[in-house]
Amino acid sequence: MILMDFSLLCWRKPITRIRPAKEEDVQAIAYVYVETWRSTYAGILPDKVLVEMSPERQMVMWARAIRHADGPAEEKILVLEDDDGTVIGVGSAGFNRDRACTYGGEVYTLYVHPDHQNQGHGEHLLAGLFDLMIAQSYDAAVIWVLSLNPSRFFYEVMGGKRVGEREEKLWGTILSENAYGWEDLEAALESGRPRLG
Repeated sequence: MILMDFSLLCWRKPITRIRPAKEEDVQAIAYVYVETWRSTYAGILPDKVLVEMSPERQMVMWARAIRHADGPAEEKILVLEDDDGTVIGVGSAGFNRDRACTYGGEVYTLYVHPDHQNQGHGEHLLAGLFDLMIAQSYDAAVIWVLSLNPSRFFYEVMGGKRVGEREEKLWGTILSENAYGWEDLEAALESGRPRLG
């Protein structure tokens, strides 16, 4: 079982803990997911999509993913807790779903609740996902991000190089996505971007 404790360096920031997600986390994960989407993608995605996002539907999806996260090649899910045990972030990673891509691993999701962003939590969660993928024998990884997502610059600051772009039709809208890649996950962690603790 993976259990990682990370203390943030600034005294004003709360202590956080990253751990594998459990089924009893699904309500908190769904809340973080929906609130982050509504905050991040307002004005980017159709309003109807964001308004109709259902925490209940997200709970079902995340519960299914957590139940199936035991296999070695399956999606692994981590949650980030604040000092009182409240889940404030969620991330998932595993094998690269694009078989034509040379990066073996992929970060599928990385969400920190809007009230807890810009405090170093995303960096720690990304580091936890890198550590997880290294344990799964992935030495490189990629993440796909909507081109209009203002958080895309975070991945550049974390040392990700822009390695691809694509367009996808989602909810009747053509959306552009950028891929950010890390060719050496261990070197990224050793460089301190992202920071494990």
